[in-house]
Amino acid sequence: MAQRVGIVAVAQTKFEEKPGLHIGELLYQASRDVMKQTGLEFKDDGTGIDCTIASGYDLMSGPGGAYMFLGYIVGAWQREDERVIEDGSMAVYYGAAQILSGHADVALVVGYSKETQINKNLIETVSMDQIYQRRIGLDFVSSAALQAMRYTTKYGITPEQLAKVVVKARKNAKNNPYAYCCDSLTVQDVLRSTMLCDPIRVQEAKPTPVDGACALILANEEKAKKLTKKPVWITGMASCYDHHELGYRDLANCDALVTAASKSYKMAGITNPLKELDVAEISEHYSYQEPLWSEGLGFCSKGEGGKLIDSGKTQMGGELPINPSGGVLSGIPHCLAGMHSVVECALQLRGEAGDRQVKGATKALAHGVDGPAGQLHCVITLEN
Repeated sequence: MAQRVGIVAVAQTKFEEKPGLHIGELLYQASRDVMKQTGLEFKDDGTGIDCTIASGYDLMSGPGGAYMFLGYIVGAWQREDERVIEDGSMAVYYGAAQILSGHADVALVVGYSKETQINKNLIETVSMDQIYQRRIGLDFVSSAALQAMRYTTKYGITPEQLAKVVVKARKNAKNNPYAYCCDSLTVQDVLRSTMLCDPIRVQEAKPTPVDGACALILANEEKAKKLTKKPVWITGMASCYDHHELGYRDLANCDALVTAASKSYKMAGITNPLKELDVAEISEHYSYQEPLWSEGLGFCSKGEGGKLIDSGKTQMGGELPINPSGGVLSGIPHCLAGMHSVVECALQLRGEAGDRQVKGATKALAHGVDGPAGQLHCVITLEN
């Protein structure tokens, strides 16, 4: 990038079931935390926060038009305030674009989700095509199962390899005070769990319901250096959509992710991601997605995702640790996962990740996904 956008502060709530807590209270916790870290307020004299970008689905948060009761909490009064109805990584992407375009110097980016107030599967069914797909009850889980079956069958990915993904995620989550699920599991525990939607078992899917919020502050290079001694720089970013109709895609591949990753890497000057990146936080709502997304991100060749897991390279202490936080498989709310990935990468690059810290991390990758079977992918690369 000719100019640089810096992350100057990040915050997240603990992810858990909070049915008695209003979503506005969650959003307030995260947004006030990042403002306290920087001392920033909403001012109109050029010294405060210029705009707000919020990410969240109203339908995934309970009441229709939920944000009309939330905007004032993040300063959406007589100033620019935008909504991104996608995964939280897209809000970060949009916020960075706001700054690069010169429309803002400092942006507050927030994300929220309140799964305890909705029926997630019912909402996902509404997201599907109303003519052909809703009639057969297709949702994100059944779409993922179709993709998992196609992928594992085509490339010979074994159930044991996928179970290792879950075991690793839960083990890492034990070191993350914000994680929802931190239980110890074995490969056999995962394989013995109830079948959710063949071939996906209950333990291989994102825990639900989970509530939470994230926030971060972005700034241009000049202000970022003034606001913090440890800015984290966004070096590359790209997103790509695939066809909504599953039949128009080969579900064993993730072409949209390949496109997004290649564009982000080109912007960041990365040619060998496995060797050049120190840590990656990727959004995997189901166990099969870690090997598949790893292939799309260029960590290994097509069809080699299972072998990458067996190699131990993605474990803590390996060549490229994936999801030291425990990731989505340890309980991150839907549509908040990508922003959480950015927050965790920023903590890693600032050396503030606590017991989940990857020693000496200088380059990181954050990934977000949305839509059925990975229809939308967003890739953001970062450096300290």
